[in-house]
Amino acid sequence: MAKAMVRAILPMFLDRLGRVGQFLWSGWAGLAGLALFAALWQAGHERYGDFILPAPLATLAAGAVIAADPAAWALAGQTTLRAVEGFALAALVGAAGGLAAGYSAATMRLARPILTVLLGVPPIAWIVLAMIWFGSTDGTIITTVLVAATPVVFVGVAEGAVTRDRGLDDMARAFGAGPLARLTTLGLRHVAAFLFPALTVALGSAFKVAVMAELLANTGGIGGALATARANLDVAEALAWVLIAVAGLILVEYVLVHPVRSEFDRWRNAARPWGVKR
Repeated sequence: MAKAMVRAILPMFLDRLGRVGQFLWSGWAGLAGLALFAALWQAGHERYGDFILPAPLATLAAGAVIAADPAAWALAGQTTLRAVEGFALAALVGAAGGLAAGYSAATMRLARPILTVLLGVPPIAWIVLAMIWFGSTDGTIITTVLVAATPVVFVGVAEGAVTRDRGLDDMARAFGAGPLARLTTLGLRHVAAFLFPALTVALGSAFKVAVMAELLANTGGIGGALATARANLDVAEALAWVLIAVAGLILVEYVLVHPVRSEFDRWRNAARPWGVKR
């Protein structure tokens, strides 16, 4: 009995371990991109000087000083939590609305003018309105992130649902598959190819909008720290806080979004011919 369980579990464990190793190995390309960005940053520093653009090493030194302060970790966690809460709401609302619009032409026609309004109003206007509605609270940041990120997820999911293979759907219906079975086995697999790129863009928007809302609404977090650095004309500290915000974004993306995407993409990797790589 124990040997049978080991035989059943071991292949699954090795497959998951291999995908984790492949995911970690793919990080070398990201490190190469960051190295190129740092080289361009250094060139800009040498061209414009410390006051306009401090050197990467000087910014990292300022970041190390910030990281040594426990209060700074609280500020970074505050911003990350607000951004993730807004992003999660945007993902749920956008995905549900996108699926409804993708499967219903009437819903799509109703949603288009609403999307135009949401996309046409700049985020700073939503921040002002949210400040009136919620004051200097987390509600201001979360609401602004929700409004800014939802259309991105909605459009991605709707596009995926609209472009699904109707022939496969008809074949599954002919074999007796109900609407829910067709959605989970066919529809969602196709939609996932459009959903996860949209989620990546929405997550980036969530962090950018959260920091901007914190700065304008004076609600603490990384935005509040950036306001302090601006008041002190400390460019190195301001850039260090920007790097901390980007680090939080990368952490959430690679810990939350990409692992889930790898689970959804297992069938796509299995269907790829032997030896064909990304």
